[in-house]
Amino acid sequence: MTELAKHKQIELDLLKKLKDGTYPPQTLIPREVDLMAYYQVSRPTVRQAIQSLVEQGWLEKRKRRGTMVKARKIAQAFTQVIEGYNDEMQSKGLKPQTKVLLFQAETATAEVAEQLELTVGAPVYKLVRLRYANQQPIVLLTSYLPGTALVDPATVDFSQVSLYATLKQAGLDVTRVRRRLDVLTADETTADLLNVATGAPLFYFHTQGLTAAEVPVEYSIAKYRGDVNTFVMDLKRED
Repeated sequence: MTELAKHKQIELDLLKKLKDGTYPPQTLIPREVDLMAYYQVSRPTVRQAIQSLVEQGWLEKRKRRGTMVKARKIAQAFTQVIEGYNDEMQSKGLKPQTKVLLFQAETATAEVAEQLELTVGAPVYKLVRLRYANQQPIVLLTSYLPGTALVDPATVDFSQVSLYATLKQAGLDVTRVRRRLDVLTADETTADLLNVATGAPLFYFHTQGLTAAEVPVEYSIAKYRGDVNTFVMDLKRED
């Protein structure tokens, strides 16, 4: 069997390190001179291996900085299924994490009241969560619930439990959702939370969650990073 060329061996070893997290996304890989010493090869051999990974979309060369690991896009399927964030991320081999930034009672604005079919000023809960995959912020999610949706909100830790599972336990199982997609740019606050530049593109989803009786029990606004998320839509033609 023919032995792989040196540059190909290095490419495969670097790829393994990219996949197992040795070199995490948005970090620099070792300098060319360090890779030359590690693999005991010439600079052209190292450059050939790196260039191949750049062309495959794994790495990105930055002027005066070095070679950076590109963030891999996550194919989100929630446009066609109702599935908890943790379940979806774990099914993709990613480690999910949720930080609760805000959870409080307040009164419904005109927009929230319309989506939850309440009167303006009715009591609602506002829940703001920042969700991660492999320690990288992915989506900023703001959810509104009717004030009667939670029996004992003080006992619920939404950094650990699913919103939909909590609603189901309260007899308000979400069986259907309506979603609207917009595209907008990140303001300064959102950019800081999602670790992107101000003005970076975001996928902006509005979601209305309904029970089997068509009662709206959730209205959410999700801001997904445009650089690390793609959305899968599986459509069938109706005759």
